[in-house]
Amino acid sequence: MKEDLEEFHKKFLPSAIDNLLVLGRRLQARFIQAIKDEEKQDFLRWFQTVTDAICWLLGGHIQLTACVLQSDHFLQLLITDDVETAILMMSVLHNLLKVNSSALLQVDEETLHSVLDELVYKLSSTTNPAIGNAATKLLLVVAKFCKQLVKLLTTRYKGLKGLLSKQWTGKGFDRDLSQLLDLLYLEQSNGKGEMQCYRFRSLNSRQSSCGIKSCRGKCSIRRAGMCSLYTRKCVFYKLLNKILHAGFSERQHQAACVIQAMWRGFQTRKRLKKLPHAVTTLQRSFRAKREQELQHLKKQKEDEALKLQMQLQRQRSMRLFHERQLALLKIIHASQVDKYMEEMERKSALTIQRFWRGYRARRNFHQQRQSVKEYKAAVVIQRAVCKFLEKRRRRRSLSSWKDPKGLTDEQRLALQQKVDDYIKLHPASQMSEERSKELHMQAQEKLAQFLLRSRLDQRAAQRRETLLAQVNTDVELLMNAPGLAETTEKDLDVFMSRSVPVATKARQSHNTMLKYTRWPWWKKLGDEFMEDDVIPDDDLNAELGTLFIGGRKSC
Repeated sequence: MKEDLEEFHKKFLPSAIDNLLVLGRRLQARFIQAIKDEEKQDFLRWFQTVTDAICWLLGGHIQLTACVLQSDHFLQLLITDDVETAILMMSVLHNLLKVNSSALLQVDEETLHSVLDELVYKLSSTTNPAIGNAATKLLLVVAKFCKQLVKLLTTRYKGLKGLLSKQWTGKGFDRDLSQLLDLLYLEQSNGKGEMQCYRFRSLNSRQSSCGIKSCRGKCSIRRAGMCSLYTRKCVFYKLLNKILHAGFSERQHQAACVIQAMWRGFQTRKRLKKLPHAVTTLQRSFRAKREQELQHLKKQKEDEALKLQMQLQRQRSMRLFHERQLALLKIIHASQVDKYMEEMERKSALTIQRFWRGYRARRNFHQQRQSVKEYKAAVVIQRAVCKFLEKRRRRRSLSSWKDPKGLTDEQRLALQQKVDDYIKLHPASQMSEERSKELHMQAQEKLAQFLLRSRLDQRAAQRRETLLAQVNTDVELLMNAPGLAETTEKDLDVFMSRSVPVATKARQSHNTMLKYTRWPWWKKLGDEFMEDDVIPDDDLNAELGTLFIGGRKSC
């Protein structure tokens, strides 16, 4: 029984803690790699369940605290750049120190330095108040429960006090921060805490005395103001009594009162009329200012979040790079380390050169783009100027044609003589009145014939369009007609005519076609080159233009 109990405490419980830490590492990696918010929430909830289980085991078994602190998986979980999981792991460490306050003294020096280095690194590398609060509380617990570690904090991290006072003051946990700073200052020098308290009290007393003196001064000033106001009122009333007794009658006094009342009412109404506009203007300016402040705060938060994300990404990439280098150094043989380092330096130099050349090419391109833009603008201006000069040159060359020189008298007489000679050589033809009337009658007859012919052509075109419409309708009915096997009496009524002559003609055409199909072969000897479905027009004489289709008679 004792052996089982020892095995449970020494083997099973440490293995369970180790498995929980491994599970926590896997959940942490999945949480960091997840993209969707739902998956992140699920992994975070499961990770919190694992941390709660670890805290529950530590609460029942104190001896497991040293096992947890010395585990490499715990240090890997604590060394993370993610905010949520880092806070949860620091809460686990906080519970561990509450359960066993001397746990840090039971581990080796390297593990202790790793934990403290990570806490101080989180304080120095981030601006998140949640991480700062958790790390400050942890350091405070370490300083309270382990007095021996306060000296280690002051000697190993000399700039910790300045970092805490400058970067984390006013972040919402000033009480814990002030306690931690007091412990650090007390460890550094025992007399500095008392001097600071004395200075603080003297400063408060000076401020209170200055406040009392300022209040007394203000009261004296108020009394002096009240006295001056009272004397002014007395002087005003004395002058008013002198004016009233000097010669103002009761009627003049009433008129003055009416004028004053009217003027005061006008001023009041004017002020009240302007009041809504002033209120709306004030509201508009206030809302605009508030909206501007909200936009500024939103932009500031986005910039801080982006900066934090870039910083975390940079830290994560640097950490992954160092881990990859360490892993490769473990794999590579000792004789190949120098060669590997030279290769890495060469690749790094090539990368730097590539980025520098790209930056230089982009800079030169931007400069050349401006010069190319200027060159194109100059070409456009030159083209416009050349077009303008060409147009101007053309106008100058055509100006002589627009304004010809005037003819002289001699030239005018010579031209007139030429015109007269041409008229004499080519006299105009003369026509008699009877000939002109005859031509007129012929033109009238031709015009009447043309008009008559155009009317006949118009009627023929209308008749042709009507026939085409009727033929199209009949063809559509024939195309949509059902087969003989599916034909009903209603379908037959569509193709039957109520006109007796049309029905008789159709019956005759049908009988003629049946007779032709029943002829013997010797009567069809002359038709061996004809198709079977074609019937001679002389035998049938069907006159398809007079058939009745679709309930109408075609002409």
